[in-house]
Amino acid sequence: MRHRTLGRSGLQVSEIAYGSWISTTEDAAEAIAREALDAGITTFDTADAYAGTLAETVLGRVLSATRREAVVISTKVCAPVGPGPNDRGLSRKHIMESAAASLRRLRTDHIDLYQAHRYDPRTPLEETLRAFDDLVRQGKVCYVGVSEWTADQITAALKTAADMGLDRIVANQPQYNMVWRVIEAEVLPLCAREGIGQLVWSPLAQGLLSGKYRPGAPLPPASRAGGPARSQFATGALTDDVLTRISQLAPIAAELGITMPQLALAWVLSNPHVSSAIVGATAPGQITGSAAASGITLDDAILARIDTVLGPIVERDPARTPAHPTDYAKQTEHAA
Repeated sequence: MRHRTLGRSGLQVSEIAYGSWISTTEDAAEAIAREALDAGITTFDTADAYAGTLAETVLGRVLSATRREAVVISTKVCAPVGPGPNDRGLSRKHIMESAAASLRRLRTDHIDLYQAHRYDPRTPLEETLRAFDDLVRQGKVCYVGVSEWTADQITAALKTAADMGLDRIVANQPQYNMVWRVIEAEVLPLCAREGIGQLVWSPLAQGLLSGKYRPGAPLPPASRAGGPARSQFATGALTDDVLTRISQLAPIAAELGITMPQLALAWVLSNPHVSSAIVGATAPGQITGSAAASGITLDDAILARIDTVLGPIVERDPARTPAHPTDYAKQTEHAA
């Protein structure tokens, strides 16, 4: 497993990170997290809201048996974690309470990377950044970041932090993959200038780029689209045009002697501004294959072939931020 520097910080993250937002059963989630450790993954991403806080609990149980200094733990705050009006958002009250709860569930005294899960228009940016800065000064958080913020929102946060002398953002967690490239126009150039690293989620486009969905074929019953998580999948993207184009990536992967998921992950990591690609799994065995994508390089000719195959179905509109897992359905409608 290779590691990269997170932006211009000193933090090293594994090229492949484990993301625990997909939940099947508690036992499976624990087994998959242990497999990630065995595969050499050192960066673990979660959030307080995943699986109703259970994802943090399971991850904390697994990582408690590992030397704390050997792993990077990233979690997030903003999404609802309870019924109350202050159980969500980026207010000082919620950030402080959520951080304390995350620390308990993760069984640690500090969070390596604490991220604003989404932008909160109801809370002054100064309040949010001051709360993050206080957590850093208290030693409870090492670095701060954001997820699915627009370039304008990131710019405002950087200016506010500079004006107030607060800890600045070092990471952004956007959706990014071969068919969803909305960060390339505005967010990536800004982050490159400002030294903000990208920990990208959904590098396999919710499994669309894995090759498991075939045009004209039934949905695999154990898949995201065909299984219990169907409501979280962009089933509207399962059109013959989209699936046919994606299937044309199979010969490219075969030429390189790698799997289609590894091709998709290598494509994401070919972007020098990406620090890590976050992968999930629905069953043990999948993480090991994903981890093997670390170190695979794609030359310019391969990248050009991929662009030729997927060009008509690629979404590039920066206005599509923030993105959600089901946006691929909207993406195909938009492209049409």
